[in-house]
Amino acid sequence: MKNFWRYKLDHVLFWAITIGFHIYTRIYLIDQADAGQFLLEIILRNGLLAIIIYANVDFLMPVFAQQKKIITYLLGLFISLVFYVFVKNIHDAYLNRIISVPGDSFWSHSFYNFSIALFYMAFSLALQLSKEWFFQLEKLRLMEIEKLNTELEYLKLQINPHFLFNSLNTIYFQIDKTNGLARDTLLKFSDLLRYPLYECNGKEVELEKELQYLKNYVDLQRLRKDDNYLVTFDCAILVGHQTLAPLLLVPFVENAFKHISHFQDRPNEIKIAIHRERNILKMNVFNTKDNSSYVEVKVTSDGGIGLKNVKRRLELIYGKEYHLNIREIEYEFEANLTIPLHDNQLSDHR
Repeated sequence: MKNFWRYKLDHVLFWAITIGFHIYTRIYLIDQADAGQFLLEIILRNGLLAIIIYANVDFLMPVFAQQKKIITYLLGLFISLVFYVFVKNIHDAYLNRIISVPGDSFWSHSFYNFSIALFYMAFSLALQLSKEWFFQLEKLRLMEIEKLNTELEYLKLQINPHFLFNSLNTIYFQIDKTNGLARDTLLKFSDLLRYPLYECNGKEVELEKELQYLKNYVDLQRLRKDDNYLVTFDCAILVGHQTLAPLLLVPFVENAFKHISHFQDRPNEIKIAIHRERNILKMNVFNTKDNSSYVEVKVTSDGGIGLKNVKRRLELIYGKEYHLNIREIEYEFEANLTIPLHDNQLSDHR
């Protein structure tokens, strides 16, 4: 079924039936006029239908109907129908003079042409709405599968979480109070575990919590790197009452740390920048990489740790509202992500 929509076979089938039926009903023109007039009738009539149908599907519906500008949409439909009737009436009057139809005039076929245009417009609209309904059902099905898979992954992590955090607390109090760095590291590690276990159970999380999780992750990764690794985390963002889907940002950062270069003669860099423009979140993740590490960083590859999956999540959750741009050259990898933020409704449901 996916290939049916992908290769526009629905369009091919629609026009094959439409043109085939029209040829059947106008075949007499070859005898009464000639093959040239018959061919002109087929091309002109179906060409006009194609113009008004695709003008409706590709322009009027997305620009006006889906934006709830109903009066403007209906006016556009009416103009399309009048355009079809006017041009087809001109051709019908010309054709009927050739085949000598008595009593024919410019307006003789107006009702018939209007009915034909209205029928095909309504039929194509019904097909388009059915197609969109199918895609919506498929999207909901995929989102449900994605949700179940995510919950399964969380369940795998939740192996006696109380025992895990109690053990971490025990270790924390066993660390000498003068060793502040170790205590602080353990607290960040504890928060890093707690976030996906307890904070990510809903469809969205608070932006502030997601960014704090990201900061803790970066801070812990910094401890594993020596002075030859330069890690910058720029999050000059005024956190408001906004939310986003959980754990969408961290795969890009994980990817940067996993595939960072190991140069000995120059710095190895990771640069993470996140900022907000009204209700739009923009994230840039840059890292140097070895020339050989091409395998997993590609979004389209089958072996990536998370970029392929997160791209699929982005498509399911945000549809066409997100933008992801991947740039990869010999020793550099960069990801730019733009996603919409939503007003925080979480507090209303607690």
